[in-house]
Formats: sequence, structure tokens, C-alpha cells
Amino acid sequence: GGEVAVVLQGESRPIPTCPTPVACHSATFDVVTEACVETQDADGTACDPGNACLQDAACVAGRCRGTERVCDDGNACTTDVCNPLDGCAAVPAPPCPGDGACQVGTCDPKLGCGLAKAPDGTFCGPARGCDAADVCLDGTCQRRDPPDNFSCAPESPCQGPGRCKGSVCERPAATALAPAWTYDAASNGEALHDLLVGPTGDVTLVGFFVPALLDAAGPLPVRASVSGRRCMLWNDRLLCMDLPNSGQVSLLDRVTGAPRWTFDLRSARPDFAQGLTTLFMARLGVMQPDRLAALYEAYPAGTSRDTSCRSYFLVVLDAFGKMVSAQALADPLLKECNHPHPFGVASDAAGDLYLAFGQTLNDGAPLFPGAPTLLMAFSQDGVPRWRKTEAFSAGELAIVDGLLLNERSTQALRTQDGQAVGSREFPRGLGRAVATSERLIPSPSRDDGSGGWRLEGYGLPGLAPSWTYAFQGWPGPVAPEVRLASWVTQRGLPPETVVLGTGLTGTGPTLFAVSARDGSEVFQCPLTDATQPAQFLELGPDSVVMMDGAETCGDCDPPFAFSQARFRRFAIPGLKPAEEPWPGTFGGPGHDHHEDPVRGR
Repeated sequence: GGEVAVVLQGESRPIPTCPTPVACHSATFDVVTEACVETQDADGTACDPGNACLQDAACVAGRCRGTERVCDDGNACTTDVCNPLDGCAAVPAPPCPGDGACQVGTCDPKLGCGLAKAPDGTFCGPARGCDAADVCLDGTCQRRDPPDNFSCAPESPCQGPGRCKGSVCERPAATALAPAWTYDAASNGEALHDLLVGPTGDVTLVGFFVPALLDAAGPLPVRASVSGRRCMLWNDRLLCMDLPNSGQVSLLDRVTGAPRWTFDLRSARPDFAQGLTTLFMARLGVMQPDRLAALYEAYPAGTSRDTSCRSYFLVVLDAFGKMVSAQALADPLLKECNHPHPFGVASDAAGDLYLAFGQTLNDGAPLFPGAPTLLMAFSQDGVPRWRKTEAFSAGELAIVDGLLLNERSTQALRTQDGQAVGSREFPRGLGRAVATSERLIPSPSRDDGSGGWRLEGYGLPGLAPSWTYAFQGWPGPVAPEVRLASWVTQRGLPPETVVLGTGLTGTGPTLFAVSARDGSEVFQCPLTDATQPAQFLELGPDSVVMMDGAETCGDCDPPFAFSQARFRRFAIPGLKPAEEPWPGTFGGPGHDHHEDPVRGR
């Protein structure tokens, strides 16, 4: 037979680069299926743990695991810690405990904790009057008739100590607190309406879609080199999501704004971004020192910017900004084209993550939440744990002692499975709750019966009512934002945790402190040059920074969008941020949304 000539023509194409795989995974291109295939690395494969405090790391079941680096400075009076970015360090240890009476805790660098006699005159029992007082004398508690000029009440930020005069404990008149520093964003035409206070007292002012203003309380304000919004503190640095359309998150130096690292989802996972016209940051949440939750939002493929449909991607990053896991979130509620939005994010002490999604009742920021709420729980590596839908509107989340609290709910849920805790419902909702290891304190609220304002404490873990503090004679309002602070309430004894907030008395705005343990009043201090309570406040060392003058949309996200606020710092020697599981709205100093493990010896 004859020969047949067949002309073959072809086009060579380079093998495409596959998206960056997560830790302990490899991605290769399959020429047959013409798709990237991700495979799990074998157990024992060496890996980068993304944490300077882990060593000898290897892959185990697709996750990078290492052994903890031991830090020891040889000083029993410090707590040895390890920063995932910077390595070992030592910080002052918590105060040594006393015996609860007339022996106070002391610390020897070599021997550790011990006991010593409390200063003579320290209160030690229920009697604290000027006719009879239980006081420490030579290390024992004794009842005595105090002499005139005996210190019967501790000093406050605005009052000197009380002194006995006969049977009366006389106190000098309170003087109004004046700010040591003021920054008026309106006078500079800046839309700034959020603040962070660093561990050394440095202040960062942030707005919605505007550059951050760093170290604003220093000699000269310093502009960040990267625009940001929704900033928080993490690993002693400033963590900011960048402007929309970029899909970036950056870790910045707190003073200069120089980036330590930047993560860009669009370049790291082009398979996620394929077909999306816009991809941007939605929320950030700290899960652990080496785990960060970055939640991305996008307009689905084939839609325009005026769509109410949304897609979401959850990425877990390590301390160096490298991916631990990445996934697209899927749920029937998220598929509804009503602009579902993550109104709440929080993590517990174990590092597990919780998200609260709800529909949006309006178009364009700021966003107003609707019902129901979709709650989603993930492990510290981003593995889904459980999800459920609740009837209340979505809001910010708080966590303490295995309880999950939504600000617009009247009931606590279990972090284990999302189920309701018992049958207890809080009469006025939880609001922006704070929590010690023993007490849960919802936001101040108005009593429906008397019309007066009150603050309530509930015991943990059972949530039984513990105390009520009534703001007697206060016309209000009392601001919903409160913080937990450390303050010496009794001479000679260690500081105790107090609830710090602001409200409107008959004479004007006032800073108050109430004992978190029993609800007793600690102090009230009037504030100068203000007509309303603080809309936001954060604590620093020996100071409190307040924000007022911002236009607000109330129950929306973000509540002060586009407004130009005034910021004031008040010097209060002795005041410190409290070390408690949930000392503020965002879970602690720095908006980190994380339940803080209470340090112990």
C-alpha cells in the first residue's frame, strides 16, 4: 500500500505556576488534567513553623508542628515569654499572692514568692469606719478605734485620701480631670475615629479608608507608609488591613509604620481571585501569637460593584505572614444576595475562631445588621468545627470561660458546640461585655422599671447574678463602652480589677470605676471640656485615652465611619490595663478579639 503523510502541528505552552500551597503541602501541575494538584507532604518532612518559639519542626498530618523553645532568665520574679517574631524575653511576673489578710506577697529573684507583713493600718476586715476599723498591726488583723487623720479612704485620680476627723471620714473635694494631650481630627480635616494604645503608651489613630496616624501622642505625629483600616496590635506591632481592591494585610512597626511583612491573597492564591472584579479585607482576628485569621470579601465572578452578593475566603497566617490554611466559606446564608457581612469575630484561649455573619439592611457603609445570625467555629488551623443559625441580629463577639457572647443576644452559648447555656437570659442584652475570671459584666444599661442606669455583675461559670451598681442621680446616658483596669483600691494591698467607664452626671461627663469583684464604688472623677460621655476609650500605662465628638450611626459597622473625632489622653498614675480574659470590647488592649489566658505563677 501507499504511504500517507500526516502533518502534525502543535503549540508548546509553558507549565503554569501553581498557587502557593499552605504549610506542609505541595502543589504541582498535572499535564493530563491541566490543573494544579495539591498534595500533603509526608509526615516527618521538615517545615517552617512560622514561629521563632518553635524548633525542630516537622509535618504531622498536613500541619507543621515543632517543640517549644524553653526561655529562662534565671529570675523567679519575671515571667519568661517567647515572641514568635523576636524570640525569648522576660516580663514582670504577676504580683505574688498574699493570705487575704495581713500578709502580703513578696518576691525574691532566687527563691520566688513569699509573705511579708502588710503595712500597719491596712484594712483587713469588714469594719472600715472612723469609730471602729479592722486594720493590720504587726502582721495580724485587729479592731481599733482609729485616731484622727487616719487614712480611711484611698486616693482616687481626682481626690486625695480620706482622713478621719472624729467619726467622719472627710475627703477633699474632687477636682476635674484635664487632658494632658488632645488631637482634634476635625481641625485637620481628617476622618479619624478609632484608636489603639500600645504597651508603652504610644497612640495610633485610624479611620475608615484613610491612612493611620501613628505615635500621635509623641512629639511629632508619624504617618504610616501603608494606608490601613481596622488595625490592631499583634506581636508588639501594628496589624492593619489595607485599602479595598488590594486584598492585603500588613504587619507594621508601631512608630515608623515600616512593614515587617505584607500578605496579598490575590498573588498568593490566584485561583481564589480568578474572575473576581474586587477582593478586599473584611475582618482580622488574632487566634494565637502565631495564628492570625484574615477574612477576605469579594464580589462574585460575573457581578458588578453594585451587587449585594458576596463571597468570603478565610486564610490563617502564621507569625511571619505565611499561609497555614486557606478556604472559601460556603453556607446557604452566605449565598443570599443581601450583602451578608461578618459583624463579629473572636477567638478563645485555645486559639479556636468564631465568626458571626448576618445580612445587611442597607446599601453602602456603614452597615446595619439584620437577623438571623450565622455562627461559624474553626480550629486554630482553620479546620471547620461547627456552625449554626440563631434568631438574633449579628454583632461583635466576646468569649470567656467557654462562653460565646454576641452583643445583640440575651443568652450565652457554649463555645464547644454553640448550644445555649442553661435557660438564663440576660434582661437587657449583653452589649459590649467585659469579663474577669470570676465575673461577667454586660454593658451599662437603663433599668426598664426605674429608668435609672445600672451596671451588673454575674458569677462565672454559672452566670448567677452577683451584684448591681446603680448610678444614683445620673441622668445619663452611661456609655456602653467599658474597660477593665488594674487599680490600687486599698493602701498596702495589690491592685484589684475595676470596671472603668464614662457617663453623664448632673454636672457633666464623669469617669467612674466600680469593683469588678463586688460592684462597690471605687471613684468618680469629672472630666473637663466635654459635653458627652466618651464614645470610645482605651487604657495605657498610667493613662486613659478617650474619643468623643464623632458622628455615629449607632448599631452599625463601623459605628463612626467617615467622622472626624477628638482624642484626649488623661494621665492617671497607677492605672494599668487589667490582665483578664476579656478586658474590653475587642478582647483586650489592641482590639485583638482574643480571649487572653490569665497568667499565673
